[in-house]
Amino acid sequence: MCFSAEASFTASALLIPSGGVSLYLAAKTDRRYVPLCALPVLFGLQQFFEGMVWVSGAGANYEAMRHYSITYMFFAWLAWPVWIPFATYFVEPCRWRPLYLLGSIIGGMLGATLYFPYFANEGWLTVSFLPKAVVYSGKQTFDFIWPRDVTYAIYLASIVLPPILSTRPEVRVFGLLVFLAFGVTYLFFRFAYISVFCFLGGLVSIYLVLMMARLAREKARADPDCC
Repeated sequence: MCFSAEASFTASALLIPSGGVSLYLAAKTDRRYVPLCALPVLFGLQQFFEGMVWVSGAGANYEAMRHYSITYMFFAWLAWPVWIPFATYFVEPCRWRPLYLLGSIIGGMLGATLYFPYFANEGWLTVSFLPKAVVYSGKQTFDFIWPRDVTYAIYLASIVLPPILSTRPEVRVFGLLVFLAFGVTYLFFRFAYISVFCFLGGLVSIYLVLMMARLAREKARADPDCC
């Protein structure tokens, strides 16, 4: 697998239409899944911005590269820990929903403290290029309080636990796939963990298209007159 501008733009071109299909199927089959099925579109947008990071970096347009990298990190730090528990909220029974809402709030608080300091501290986000990866590094808010691995553990839990703990088996599969993407990143791509984890997470989100297609078939078999 080669990570490059071409890889990011190709992933974007694959994910955004896939997200459109999953959104259509969700709207037609069960609207509770619509927020979850928006994930491929959001991942596709993130990959587009990483492609622009590659392009602006190759062209030595460092001001544009900073803007694109900050936009990319919006998805990494803020969107995912808020949107994933928020999207899972809608498919859960009412008695469990407050926990998912709380998870979204906690994820938002964590993401905000990681993301918004970039605007006040220009040197906190640094971007460097390896032959097959973009490395996003720099300072983080909680570096002054505890080891960075603690921050990453809380971040990962905010993303992975909501779907893994879902009462819906098909959503639990998605959570396990995201955790698998993390495992692959941790074992083989720690040198560029943010970029690779988001890339693999985007590819994993294509599962949501297959999930909704299966749910649509099950609904059609259960009620042939529904369509």
